[in-house]
Order: sequence, then C-alpha cells, then structure tokens
Amino acid sequence: MLAARLAGCRPPLSSLRVLRGLPAAGFHCSAQRLRGARVAVVLSGCGVYDGTEIHEASAILVHLSREGASVQMYAPDISQMHVIDHSKGQPAEGESRNVLAESARIARGKIADLAKLTAKDHDAVIFPGGFGAAKNLSTFAVDGKDCKVNGEVERVLKDFNKAGKPIGLCCISPVLAAKVLPGTEVTVGHEEEEGGKWPYAGTAGAIKALGGKHHIKEVTISFFAG
Repeated sequence: MLAARLAGCRPPLSSLRVLRGLPAAGFHCSAQRLRGARVAVVLSGCGVYDGTEIHEASAILVHLSREGASVQMYAPDISQMHVIDHSKGQPAEGESRNVLAESARIARGKIADLAKLTAKDHDAVIFPGGFGAAKNLSTFAVDGKDCKVNGEVERVLKDFNKAGKPIGLCCISPVLAAKVLPGTEVTVGHEEEEGGKWPYAGTAGAIKALGGKHHIKEVTISFFAG
C-alpha cells in the first residue's frame, strides 16, 4: 500500500493521514519511488478558509512530482458554501464562486469534474485539507457529527476503499472518511489543544462521534488500519 511503501522514504508528506490495510498498488521505495503511479488529488476550492489550503495542496503536489507520480486533479462542479475575504477573515457579502473554477487556480487549469474520477483509473487518491473539505466537500463545518458528505466525494471514498487502493487525507479531511467509512482509523493530530499548539484538537472528538477511531499522532506520515 502507499502508506507502507512510503514509510522511511524521504521527504515525508507532512500532515498526511493515510488509511492502512490496503494493498501495495505497485508503489516502491527506491529512486523515483512513485514513478508511473497514477494519483488523483481532490481539491475543494482555493483558500484555507473557504476552499483548499494552498500550502497543503502545493506540498502534496511537490512531493508527488519529486517521486515521479502522474497526478490528475479533480474538484466538484458546485457552488462554494460562501466566499471568504482572506485579508479580513470574514465572509464577502454577495459573492458566489464555483468550487471547480476556484480549484483550477491551483491546478493551473488542468482539472476535471470530480464526477469523472474513478478508482479504476488511479492507484491512489489524496484529499488536501482546508475548510473547503468541511464546507464544500461536506457540511461538517455547520453540522458536525450530523454532517452530510458530497455525493461524489462519498462515491470516490467508497470506490477506492472497495478497490483496496490508498486514500490520503490531510488536516481536516479525515472527517470525510470517518463519516463515509464507519470504523476507519484516522488522525487529526492530538486530542488536546496544548496551549494552542493543536487549535482544532476538538475535531478528534467529532471523529469519534462520527463512528471513526482516532489515533494521536505528530505531524508526520501516519498509517492506520481501515
């Protein structure tokens, strides 16, 4: 599986949460470790507070590129929950943006509708974090444990899980798997804020409420049984 094969490989995919119990899917820890691997990256907009966290998406893409993977980016063709003025940290009144169109900024236009993503065409799928995962790919930001997950996101997670292919989840994205795949073991880091070091530690409790199993981990690659 991707998780097992990446263990000990340098550099690490910081903050990446990976489900364990999946087959190798042909990944190797050698020079050009992921050479030829077809990896789908699912975006949720452009901007930490209303879409994909750009730093996380960039880090993922850099590491996949260095390891020789072939990457295709996807996003749902839907409206964002709302638009944030990131210079003020407040909603921009009267604005509406499309998740696919905004995600295309990160993808430099090379992006496809999430409806076209299939497990048979890829060896792994990765979801970067950012509030878009909790606002656009799901309603977690509003509904917590009672949230709903976008239908295409749910389909993709279930299809990759059924196919035994790796699923990578960054930052807040593990809540998607916790909701869709009951009993899945994931991490969002620590379960206590520790003086602000882990500002969203409360998410761990929500993951448990969703039916998932949470593991306390540091910021590094982590591997769990799905």
